[in-house]
Amino acid sequence: MKQISGKEFARLLQQKGWELKRTNGSHHIFAKSGRIERISVPVHGNKPLKLGLLRHQMKIAGISETDL
Repeated sequence: MKQISGKEFARLLQQKGWELKRTNGSHHIFAKSGRIERISVPVHGNKPLKLGLLRHQMKIAGISETDL
């Protein structure tokens, strides 16, 4: 699986219709209308997200590996 940074993942979420609701420190909180889930993306410069976190957030957001 390709590793991407939090900044790139946040951009991908916005392309998929998720809205940035607030920022708490370096964590960007995304929500989508009609869904109860929230996605918290740690944006620490260009450091890649860990694979377990990335897979879990992709599952919640409905993003596949081909979208990366």
